[in-house]
Amino acid sequence: KREPVERSAPIKQPYRSATTSVCYVRIHNRLFEPNSNATMNARFLTKTQFTGARLAIKAAQRTRSNMRMAARSEVGLFFSTSTGNTEAAADWISQKFGGDISDPTDIGEIDVSDLEGYSSLIVGAPTWNTGADEGRSGTAWDEVIDEIKDLDLSGKKVAVFGCGDSSSYGDYFCDAMEEVYSAMKAAGATMVGSVDPSGYDFAESKSIIDGKFCGLPLDEDNESDMTEDRVEAWCKQIAGEGVA
Repeated sequence: KREPVERSAPIKQPYRSATTSVCYVRIHNRLFEPNSNATMNARFLTKTQFTGARLAIKAAQRTRSNMRMAARSEVGLFFSTSTGNTEAAADWISQKFGGDISDPTDIGEIDVSDLEGYSSLIVGAPTWNTGADEGRSGTAWDEVIDEIKDLDLSGKKVAVFGCGDSSSYGDYFCDAMEEVYSAMKAAGATMVGSVDPSGYDFAESKSIIDGKFCGLPLDEDNESDMTEDRVEAWCKQIAGEGVA
């Protein structure tokens, strides 16, 4: 008399040992190694299944990319930060800017070429490496400055803001702002948003160009009570200069 044939249980998800790099497959409550006599890759994980998985992953990636592209606003707002001050300044700008603007995003979280997809940009950097000629911000900006110079930002208005410490580092106040400014300009952007330095107490700054700051300097360490008003006035200024 033949014994009843046991039905095959559904194939479970692969199980990876916590102590080894071997991946197992559980069938009938038993674990099998892929290289054992009961090789699961050959019997169950077919080429069609692998191909389907790859296609699913690629489809998901395309969907995320399309969502990101669709979510872009006219003005892109980007920053990077060491202590959180520049991010806080970017939040103020997102609130005070009257036009359509993206959420503040760390420049290190995007592909730099994405900057070409916006009609205008507002970008901000802190000054961390005081006295340096290059890599002044000490943030993700230092890694992408050269890439930005190779972009095509012609026809786009770009405004720069920066954070510094006018008391402890008054000789290098907001130096990194000029580094970002120059990279954007080298990419063909039309730079706007210069600010009269007469309202600031500092010694020197590389960001003074033709007698004015090349963007909006902010001092959250010593003059945080002035940030909101400075941002509001500057946002109105750059909107009038074509950032939209």
